[in-house]
Amino acid sequence: MPYGSRLAATMKRRLGRECVYTPSARLALYLALRRWCRPGARVLMSPVNDDVILFVVLAAGCRPVQAPVSPWDGNIDVAAVPESTWRTIDAVLTTNLYGLPDRVPELRRRCDQLGIPLIEDAAHAIGSHVAGQPIGTFGTAAAFSLSKHVAATAGGFLAVEDARTRRELELLRDDLLTPRRLRDDLNVTLRPLARSTVRTLRLVRPVWRTLQRLGLLERDEFRMDLHAPLLTASARSAPSLTAYEPWVRVDLHGFRIRHGALVRGQIELRMSRLEEDLARRRAGVALLSGTAWASAALRERALHDGPLPLFRVPLLVNDRDALLDRMVDHGMVCGYVYDPPLDDYAGAEFVEPSPTPGRLAGSPPTSCPPTRSWPAA
Repeated sequence: MPYGSRLAATMKRRLGRECVYTPSARLALYLALRRWCRPGARVLMSPVNDDVILFVVLAAGCRPVQAPVSPWDGNIDVAAVPESTWRTIDAVLTTNLYGLPDRVPELRRRCDQLGIPLIEDAAHAIGSHVAGQPIGTFGTAAAFSLSKHVAATAGGFLAVEDARTRRELELLRDDLLTPRRLRDDLNVTLRPLARSTVRTLRLVRPVWRTLQRLGLLERDEFRMDLHAPLLTASARSAPSLTAYEPWVRVDLHGFRIRHGALVRGQIELRMSRLEEDLARRRAGVALLSGTAWASAALRERALHDGPLPLFRVPLLVNDRDALLDRMVDHGMVCGYVYDPPLDDYAGAEFVEPSPTPGRLAGSPPTSCPPTRSWPAA
């Protein structure tokens, strides 16, 4: 049986699509880019995304083209993409920021007209739908992350349209996996338990502050260090996951390690609780969408579609950085703030800047987990 086939079968029942199990969503996304994009391909993507995703695109030998972003939900503004840009791109990569769906029907139509693949980054959106259809079923392929939805610190899927393509991608995945070690399996298994213990004992603040003071966090800011000279040198080896590993592995060093039965069993157990987790997220989103801080997109989605099971909830605040620091004192660490935008962060050497960078005024809205502890902050 192919590696991870039981987990893949579980996801297939959920989506109705063929699925390939991967140790991480970033590896799943790399597989999709290598399968559907030639070296040098121009990939349209949002500048409001994780920097790791930028480096995955670069590792696949592709040129990231930054799209105009809608201030309504932070996703690609399809209507604002110039026709001159549409004529020169070879693929589109969605974001589904914090779980708010991209305009995937419109993106799919444009991609079909151009004969190019639509690749969905569904890492934030495992429970999101558009017109009753799950995110991850619109594109040529879709990458999912389990670490963001079932508290598993590892695991992902690549959903594709047919069994033949799935088998091709399984072979490519197997070539990219690195051998497992017992200590790696134990690390993946114990980390969620350690995090839960820290939260239960109300030790988030002292643990986080200690890690900051000791310089043990991989990111000092929202974006990792670019290391531009080394990045330029790595481009000569692209496509190559190994050459870009110093960037792609940040926050998840085991992103391509083959999981043993212990890890896969734990992930299978956590996946069995996915619906319960999504229900809790909907309850949190319902609570936060009724506050004065809710964004327009959040309010409108809740009004028409009911609360979405978002990965993060975008809220409008006056002093984001001070608030994020204050939340640590209340035991809540908020990541996934995508500032500065990727074109400002990486520059024209590594990405093609957005043609309308002023369309999204200021920094993207901050985000925080959909939990009931937020109003107390």
